[in-house]
Amino acid sequence: MIFVRKHLHLISPCSRDKFIKIMFFSSFSLKNWLSRSELQREKAKDYRNIVILQVAIVTFGLTLSDPILTDSTSDSSKFIISVFSFFGALYTYLLFDMLRNLTQSKILLAIIFTLLVGSVGLGILAEFPYYQLIKIANRQALLLTVHGLLFPIEVIVISFALRDVFSGSTLTPDKLWGAACVFLMVGISFGSLYDILTISQIGGLGKEIELGFPNYSECINFSFSILGGVESGLQPEKLIRNIGTLEGVFGNLYGMLIIGKLLSLPRAEENEQGPIR
Repeated sequence: MIFVRKHLHLISPCSRDKFIKIMFFSSFSLKNWLSRSELQREKAKDYRNIVILQVAIVTFGLTLSDPILTDSTSDSSKFIISVFSFFGALYTYLLFDMLRNLTQSKILLAIIFTLLVGSVGLGILAEFPYYQLIKIANRQALLLTVHGLLFPIEVIVISFALRDVFSGSTLTPDKLWGAACVFLMVGISFGSLYDILTISQIGGLGKEIELGFPNYSECINFSFSILGGVESGLQPEKLIRNIGTLEGVFGNLYGMLIIGKLLSLPRAEENEQGPIR
């Protein structure tokens, strides 16, 4: 890379612009640059970071929702929502950073990067509790747009992570962290789906909840109650209840498959391998 910078001036301006664009989009995907062992370490680090943040998001959603459900305009509620918004923005960045290890598609990465920046930026500008830089009259449509853009991205990342976790013939740290990451990601993504459904049809969880973080926290509570096999205390409408059944079946099936897969893999030997092509 240093050699490229030192000799970039020798390239014609037209070719230089084209070369910079190629290098920019190629840098999106780390699979083009890292050896196999380096890529495994990078994936393990990314999976671990996401798991830590997922635990923080779920903990916030389950334990700190009472003040917000009571009064979302209080000082304590605004602080909680601000912290959660920061976690949410960081979570989307880490998802994209992880996806760079899982695909070489420059077009897919560029599209997802654009959608993430647009949706997260719009959500923060319009929903930040202390000030609103942009005011949108139809808040319901705004929330549907933001979550409608984020949910498909979560599904895409889950599909790539599932393929990565179930591939390979040896047990490496990235597989263990990846298995935990996918499980928590499924719970959060189903929470996003329930949020979309309850935004489009208010009261879908069996009671009317204020849109925004109060509603999302209840959806997260409902989603992880299903995955954890505990009673949520909610009486959702039939569609959400049926989707919850599918989530529970998927969670149980995933648990059985991942345990069988990981237990059947031999431990990886410590050896350096060539770059991935």
